[in-house]
Amino acid sequence: MPTDKNRATAAAILPLVGGPDNITSVAHCMTRLRIALRDRSLVRHEELKALPAVLGVVEDDTYQIVLGPGTVARVTPEFEALVAEARTQAAPAPDTAPAAASATAPEPAAAPHPGVTAAELADRGTALKDARKARNATPFKLFLRRVANIFVPLIPALIGCGIIAGLNGMLTNLGWLPALVPALAAIASGFMSLIAVFVGHNTAKEFGGTPVLGGAVAAIIVFPGVAKIDAFGQHLSPGQGGVLGALAAALLAVQVEKWCRKRVPEALDVLVTPTLTVLVSGLVTLFGLMFLAGSVSTAIGTSATWLLSTGGAFAGLVLGGLFLPLVMLGLHQALIPIHTTLIEQTGYTVLLPILAMAGAGQVGAAIAVYFRLPRNRSLRTTIKSALPAGFLGVGEPLIYGISLPLGRPFVTACVGGAAGGAFVGLFNQLGVGFGSTAIGPSGWALFPLLDGRAGMGATVAVYAGGLAVGYLTGFAATYFFGFTRQMLAELDTDPDPAAGTPAAGPAKQPVPA
Repeated sequence: MPTDKNRATAAAILPLVGGPDNITSVAHCMTRLRIALRDRSLVRHEELKALPAVLGVVEDDTYQIVLGPGTVARVTPEFEALVAEARTQAAPAPDTAPAAASATAPEPAAAPHPGVTAAELADRGTALKDARKARNATPFKLFLRRVANIFVPLIPALIGCGIIAGLNGMLTNLGWLPALVPALAAIASGFMSLIAVFVGHNTAKEFGGTPVLGGAVAAIIVFPGVAKIDAFGQHLSPGQGGVLGALAAALLAVQVEKWCRKRVPEALDVLVTPTLTVLVSGLVTLFGLMFLAGSVSTAIGTSATWLLSTGGAFAGLVLGGLFLPLVMLGLHQALIPIHTTLIEQTGYTVLLPILAMAGAGQVGAAIAVYFRLPRNRSLRTTIKSALPAGFLGVGEPLIYGISLPLGRPFVTACVGGAAGGAFVGLFNQLGVGFGSTAIGPSGWALFPLLDGRAGMGATVAVYAGGLAVGYLTGFAATYFFGFTRQMLAELDTDPDPAAGTPAAGPAKQPVPA
């Protein structure tokens, strides 16, 4: 049964991350189980990556296990339940958990044979990832990471409401079920009308304040009564400033609250601190932040529209080609509030379908590697296991296990992304403008979330065309320019000529972190 399968996956993961006592928090996003750990030295990385359900792991501020869309949402509650049950039953301490679990956990893979194997490429990918993590530990990038943590929990609601909005638009255009259209509109729009409150709540939680106070201050932005308030010579509009205003207001509320906690006597804290936090932050929000954030939000929407309507293919080429390097530098997290602002303003973000082309170039490059290295069964097995997730927009296994450690195929994957982005950008300039009604999904998983002014048929056709261009260009660039003769001599060999079909454990082990 599916539930048993998901519980078995959770049960296999738990001892390999140090047991229940090593876990401080559990959450998930679109594709990853995110675990906060007390001691990362207790994690058995190689055995974890060898699990059939695990597509890869990412070591960040939280330990992230890539399970793929759909699967992660089913495994996470089972994992949380197992952690709770183990703690209730006084499970062994973390330092004994790995030993106790060794009887049932998968055996470590044997040492790789001479030659370049997928396992060695995975090690290179891990080293590159560790170096990237060290470079990314700057205050600015850490701040961006925390901002991303504010929006990640909102993605499931954005996706659900976005798909319902798309369905409602289709019914409206076709004239079907007119009595149902207002109900679907209310369901799709309810969350978006209050998204500022959720952003405020999560911001305060992420930055060490009281979540409900952050939500209370952010709620001022969407309150209809703000239309009666005059600021800077004009009346405010409900929702002015949107998620950026909510983010700024909640950040201010956290600072005011922390200031009060240090100075207000304990006997008065429960009364004075919440009152001052909401009052001071609320006044600054009404007579400053809403106006400023509204101007920034308007500028973002105007700039994005202008960029694609005038820059067209060139803008798409730059955005699609640079997105993978942005991911490697950790700067892609700065785009999350921009995506959310565009969705809030226009109903969809025009940037995401173009950025998704980077994944298409990555898939095309991986397929080219598969065909260019027919003798390296280890790498080919890794590519076959990672490609289905790649088509659905989960790129970590292909990036860290194949293209980035190889070097040149990472560059040619960017070329494929640039070509796909240029294709989509060109059609946007020609009048077929469209975007995604939610953030998170990519690749084929983005189709249900597409929306645009040119109609669903044209929108789907252009996006599918962009993916095809990205696949083909990434493939061609990698096939013809992704390898030197020396690389082919080193890589296109069977590391274990005497072996038959690679065993499940060693073949799965190289899937990257």
